[in-house]
Amino acid sequence: MEVGILGLPGVGKTCLFNALTNGTIAASQSSAKPNVGMANVPDERLAQINQLIETQRIVPATVKFVDIAGLSKGASHGDGLGNKFLAYIREADAVLEVVRCFESVDVPHIDGSVDPVRDVETVETEMIFADLETAEKNIDKQRKHARTGVDKEAHAAVAILEHVIPELQKGTPIRRMGLKPEQMKFIRLLGLVSDKRVLYIANVGEDDLEGTGAQASRLREHVGKLGGMVVPVCAKLEAELVELSPEDRAMMLKEMGIKTAALAAVTKAAYQLLGLQSFFTVGPDEIRAWPIHVGATAPQAAGVIHSDFEKGFIRAEVYHFKDLMQYKSEAAVKHAGHSRAEGKNYVFQEGDIAHFLAQKA
Repeated sequence: MEVGILGLPGVGKTCLFNALTNGTIAASQSSAKPNVGMANVPDERLAQINQLIETQRIVPATVKFVDIAGLSKGASHGDGLGNKFLAYIREADAVLEVVRCFESVDVPHIDGSVDPVRDVETVETEMIFADLETAEKNIDKQRKHARTGVDKEAHAAVAILEHVIPELQKGTPIRRMGLKPEQMKFIRLLGLVSDKRVLYIANVGEDDLEGTGAQASRLREHVGKLGGMVVPVCAKLEAELVELSPEDRAMMLKEMGIKTAALAAVTKAAYQLLGLQSFFTVGPDEIRAWPIHVGATAPQAAGVIHSDFEKGFIRAEVYHFKDLMQYKSEAAVKHAGHSRAEGKNYVFQEGDIAHFLAQKA
């Protein structure tokens, strides 16, 4: 999973990036090139499995975070870094949009006042304008192809763009146009960015850790109308906490009343946003968590491990994490009749543990 971190300058993007990746990037550092970091997806079940099954290593699922330089108002028209931000989020599965919801005389807002709704609209407008520019350039090319009759798909492309462009002009992002899957295939080939699913991060102050203050509440109300999700995080505090030892960090979180650290809260919400879940493979070499889409079949789950496993899939031996916790060993789970041989039509469930049998390529 790759996630791009977007937002206006000075909203706390880099602090959040540091909190999520244990990074040490200076908040004042400004560069056209993004900061890139990896983070393990927290999952306490891995350690619980290891208590019952010995292994050489534990491999959690990972997420790649890309911290993109502050998106200036007017970027779609060339201001600031212009449309360079596009190149860094085209490959992202989702976007974390950091929205400032704290007041501070020491950190002036680029627009002179804190207004989370205005900031969300600014970022969305820049993404829509950038997509509009790309779409308008592409439709001329597609019309030329359609007239020659050489490109059989050009007529369909023109029809899609003729629908999309007026919607973009009205300020509707791609993700809210209700496009069909076959239309979205073409849209993604263009590298448009307003189709990305967005998780909004309310960057709150230390006096509003639960995100119930006026500004965070305004953001939640606005985003709720759009069908979006908001996660409150005090990025400055979380970036400081990652510098502590795990024990001291846990103690500080408890003392401050923070129920879930930023990484766990954000990745859990991102999984929900993207429709992801986890299954596990276990053995003497490694215990590993694998992310798959909800609704994935057994061959598709095998393909996450290796494409050859999907092509040569024969069957999967499957039981659930809860079964292992109850019966304490794989042998006991099997003896109790909770380990099953599943075929190609089996739909994987959150927390499944699987062994795959596949033909060699």
